[in-house]
Amino acid sequence: MKFIPARKLNKLPPYIFSRINQLKLEAHSKKLDVIDLGMGNPDLPTPEHIVERLCDTVRHHPRTHRYPQAKGMPKFRRAVSEWFEKRFGVSVSPEKEVISLIGSKEGVAHLCMAFLNPGDVAIVPDPGYPVYYNGVVLAGGRVYKMPLLAENNYLPQLHKIPEKVARKAKIIFLNYPNNPTTAVVEDESFFKEVVRFAKKYNIMVVHDNAYSEITFDRYVAPSFLQTPGAKSVGLEFHSFSKTFSMAGWRIGFVAGNENIIASLEKFKSFVDYGSPTFIQLAALHGLKEAGGCIRETNEIYARRRDRFIAELSKIGWEVTPPKATMYLWAKIPGKISAAGSLAFSELLIKETGIAVAPGIGFGKYGEGYVRFALVTHDNRFHDAALRIKKLLGHPV
Repeated sequence: MKFIPARKLNKLPPYIFSRINQLKLEAHSKKLDVIDLGMGNPDLPTPEHIVERLCDTVRHHPRTHRYPQAKGMPKFRRAVSEWFEKRFGVSVSPEKEVISLIGSKEGVAHLCMAFLNPGDVAIVPDPGYPVYYNGVVLAGGRVYKMPLLAENNYLPQLHKIPEKVARKAKIIFLNYPNNPTTAVVEDESFFKEVVRFAKKYNIMVVHDNAYSEITFDRYVAPSFLQTPGAKSVGLEFHSFSKTFSMAGWRIGFVAGNENIIASLEKFKSFVDYGSPTFIQLAALHGLKEAGGCIRETNEIYARRRDRFIAELSKIGWEVTPPKATMYLWAKIPGKISAAGSLAFSELLIKETGIAVAPGIGFGKYGEGYVRFALVTHDNRFHDAALRIKKLLGHPV
């Protein structure tokens, strides 16, 4: 028997990262020494004090083994509210303006399901985190791709969005610090422009701030919700995956407009039970004790960033040092770029064992680039550069 999936599933583009994962498996089977710089999957362990809190809770508090609340436990939401006030100077109600998530990826996809009717338009950054595009398509919506270009510092030019698109759009997605381009918002007048744009066209602003704490060189990432009027038009997603190296724990949160939050909570209550209570308790402990471990994490990523950029520079591959995220966004050098980012990424792992994310996997405007994730031990970046050097045709 053959069962046919929903048509909307077939509308999704090929998941390029599945192809890269398959090539990684093939490389492992051939006994290649794989250096995996593809997925933004932190190799650093979750801070010990968070792990200890989890273990203690699971062992000694069996009530936390029961079903949680879809919106998140009150104690968790209060901790988020206190963190927002302390970190950004933003007041959010723990009762009406905060809910927990099973990671921000889940939250973004569920938000699309909660708000988009078939045919509704969403404005999606290109290049961008794939769930923005995929979440819209799975909800039956239509995507307008908003170019993020190097010449504009990877910030969207809102005035270039066609009037007819802006009038039909229901949601606009933003993400700063940005994945994959590593771009940051340095002039907060940009967010003021976003608020004016959203109010003019009655568009919901969804700001994904998953990398707000992974910053370098004294750069401090702002919150969209710091902007006057922001809460009237949107909300902001945050994740524990990168900040506390808790990617596999699946825990995040969203804060902002109470009407949007209420509808997302309603949707979630029908499709999931939320993140386990013991994970919420461990995560909020991380928020309350955030300082030291975040500084240490950022020092490690900054050191890796500097080391790998220096090694790439030696082989003629110049990369601009990012002020945030755990990535390098690198334009493919020389004639080899003509083959395209996917072909280059495939060749790289087949010939050298190095896995990277092809820019085309993040959208049309990502073509010509690859994203390196700084998720391997420091001494591996020298080896990676030597292998790339050989592939690019330089004498080793």
